[in-house]
Amino acid sequence: MTQGMRTDTYSPHFGGSRNWRDTATRYALLPLRIFLGVTFIYAGLDKLTDSAFMKDAGAGSIGDMMRAVRDSSAIPGLVDMSLQNPVAFGYAIAFGELAVGIGTLIGLLARTAALGGALISLSLWLTVSWAAEPYYYGNDLPYLMGWIPLVLAGAPLLSVDAALRGRRRRRVSDYR
Repeated sequence: MTQGMRTDTYSPHFGGSRNWRDTATRYALLPLRIFLGVTFIYAGLDKLTDSAFMKDAGAGSIGDMMRAVRDSSAIPGLVDMSLQNPVAFGYAIAFGELAVGIGTLIGLLARTAALGGALISLSLWLTVSWAAEPYYYGNDLPYLMGWIPLVLAGAPLLSVDAALRGRRRRRVSDYR
């Protein structure tokens, strides 16, 4: 029995004929990008429009939520920082989620936006949902894992980044 390279595999090359597998491979991250973008835009807007959330104290407030998770979080110091000014922290998270969501959805600075989403999800996992038992009941860890492919791949299709990249290529080829 000999070992060799398979020649019947399908690859996402841009040249030559494309079949449905090549197309599916090229667009594989688009549903994830849309889901995370829309979800983070919704989460940011939800926080900004919830009058109870953006308060120091009271039912449903960011302050009460952070005080409730302080002792069970993996990094209580991070929670303590947020408790110095919970309303400002709430606005920072909300505007961060909006920026990440918009950047991801339209594909503008997509890797940077995805990194921001991963950092938001990581910080929420280590603070708010750290005590979830078993761990997979906490929703922030799956979001963190969902951001990683977008950090690695960016938004190569149907994005502002792709349009800008194409424009740069055309300019370079015009100068040659």
